[in-house]
Amino acid sequence: MDTIDDIATLETHYGKPGAPSLRKVVRHLTPFYRKWIMASRLCVLSTVGPEGVDGSPRGDNGPVVLELDPRTLAMPDWRGNNRLDSLRNIVRDPRVSLMFFVPGSNTVIRLNGTAKLTADEELRARFEKHGKRPATVILIEISEIYSQCARALMRARTWTSEDESAQLPTVGELLAEASGGDEGGANYDAEWHGRARKTMW
Repeated sequence: MDTIDDIATLETHYGKPGAPSLRKVVRHLTPFYRKWIMASRLCVLSTVGPEGVDGSPRGDNGPVVLELDPRTLAMPDWRGNNRLDSLRNIVRDPRVSLMFFVPGSNTVIRLNGTAKLTADEELRARFEKHGKRPATVILIEISEIYSQCARALMRARTWTSEDESAQLPTVGELLAEASGGDEGGANYDAEWHGRARKTMW
């Protein structure tokens, strides 16, 4: 099987990009891009490090990021499993990419930039909820923002009313499979929602 391994061949194969796909890129928050990003409660944070790449969903019950200035966003790192995959990567390689989603819309806003971590008490306090603060805050310096073509979400029928996961393995089953039965299982699934409610923040 032939593979494409140089840029010239790749560009010849696809042709030139349309003008809108190039003109949509901005280098800071504009009023319209700001409105979209601040409406997003869910994004995917992608990072890269010595062990490889990582993609991590980030969600909140309000805007998933806070604007510090038109070139800088702040994202709280709320309680998780302490693997710290994204954070380890950021400490060693600042490059990040984010994809912001808004329920019901097939438009995705993409952001590329660089990031660093802070445990600054004043900034952490700005995110306080239910008496709890994030352990750290990710500071994101914007390099570019642009909208993603909606076709991928349209093809996938992402925002539909039916739950298509009913016949798929549960997280408990996935965990049991991966750990040879040492973790997960039916009890894990049964206890998860109660545990999550108590440790959301």
